[in-house]
Amino acid sequence: MSDVLTPARPSVSGWIRRGLRPDDPTLRALTWATMAGALSKGVFFSVSVLFFTRVAGLSPATIGLGLTIAGAVAVGASLGSGYLAGAVGARRVLVAATAGQGLALLAYVVVRTPVAFVAVACAAVGLQAVQRTALSTMIAQSFVGPERVEVRARLRVVTNTFIGVGAGLAAVALAIDTDPAYLVAMVWTAAMLFVSAVPVRRLPVGGTAGGPRVRGPHRSPLRDRTYLTAAALNAVMTMQFSMLTVGVPLWITGWTAAPAVTVAGLLALNTVIVSLLQIRATRGTHELPGAGRAVARSGVLLALACALYATADHGVALIAVMLLTLATVAHSLAEVLAEAGNWTLAFELADPANIAAYQGVSTTGGSIGSMLGPMLVTVTAIEHGWAGWALLGGLFLATGLATLVLARQSA
Repeated sequence: MSDVLTPARPSVSGWIRRGLRPDDPTLRALTWATMAGALSKGVFFSVSVLFFTRVAGLSPATIGLGLTIAGAVAVGASLGSGYLAGAVGARRVLVAATAGQGLALLAYVVVRTPVAFVAVACAAVGLQAVQRTALSTMIAQSFVGPERVEVRARLRVVTNTFIGVGAGLAAVALAIDTDPAYLVAMVWTAAMLFVSAVPVRRLPVGGTAGGPRVRGPHRSPLRDRTYLTAAALNAVMTMQFSMLTVGVPLWITGWTAAPAVTVAGLLALNTVIVSLLQIRATRGTHELPGAGRAVARSGVLLALACALYATADHGVALIAVMLLTLATVAHSLAEVLAEAGNWTLAFELADPANIAAYQGVSTTGGSIGSMLGPMLVTVTAIEHGWAGWALLGGLFLATGLATLVLARQSA
C-alpha cells in the first residue's frame, strides 16, 4: 500500500490534512467532491420532507410512493451505468450524473403535483445510483489492491462527517421555519452538487478511470454466478441501513417507552462510530478470506443488535434507552465490518478487463437492498415485534455465514 494512503504515525493535524487534502490527485479530487456532495445530502435529509409536505403541498403517501418508484428506477440505472462507464469512462459518467442530479434537485423547487414529483424523484434517485457505480469504477481503475478498500473507507468517513455538518447547516432553515428558508435550503443542495462535480472534472485523463483500461477478452458479470451471488448477499446486508433509518425510529416511537428524541441520539452515535472505525475496520479484509470473516462477524453482530432492539420493548424508559444504545453500538460495528468486507469482494471477484460492468452489478445489489429494505423491516419487526426481529436477525446471520463460505471457496 502506498505511503500516500498510510503515512507512519501521523499527528492529529497531519491526519486531518491528509484526510481532507491527500497528496494523490485522484484521491484529493474524490475527497473534495465527496465533501460537497455530503454537505448537500446533510441538508437534503434534514429539510426535504418538510419542503415536500409544507411548501410543495404533497402528502406523505405521495412521497413514499414516489420514492419507492424511484428506487426501482435506481436498480436499472445502477446496472446500466456500469456498462456506460466501461464504454465512455467512469469519470465522464460521474461528472455528468452529478451535474444531472444537481439539476434534478433544483427541479424539486418547482414541483407541485404528484406526477411531477415522481418524475423528478426518478431522475434524482436514478442519477444518484449512476454516481455510485461511476465512483466505485473510478476507485477500482485508479487504485490497486488494498488501496481501493482503504480509499472507499476514507471517502465514507468524509461522507459521514460532512453529512453531519450539512445537518448542522440545515438547522438554520429549521430554526427559521418558513417556506423561503426551506426553499433556500433546497437550492443549496443543488448548488453543492454542482460544486462537487468540479474537482472530478479537472482530473487529468491519464491515470484516472477515464484513462487507459485493461483490454482483451472479458467475462460478463451477468454470467458470473459467483459475482451475482456476492451481489445478492450484499443486497441483503444492505438492508441493515433501512433497519436503522426506518425500523428503529418506528420501533422506538411505537413499541418502546424511550422518548422520541432517542432516535436522533442513536443516529448521531452511529455516525460517530462509523466515522471513527470505518478505516480501522478494513484491516485484515484485503484478501477474500479476511473479507468473508468480516461479513460473517457483521452477521453475528446484527443478530445481536436485533435481539437487543427487540428486548427494548420492555421496561421503563431508562432501560429501553440503554438497550437501544447497546443495540446501536453492535449495529454500527456490524455496519463498518460489512462494508469493508463487501468492498473487497466487489473489487477482488471482478474481472479486471470488465471492471465497470462488474461494479454496476455490485451497485445494483445495493440498490435492490435499499429499495426492499424499508418494506422488509416494516413487515417483520414493526408488524410482528419479537418474532419479526428474530427473523431479521436470523436472515443477517445466515447471510454473513453464506458470504464467508463464498469468500473461502473463491480464494
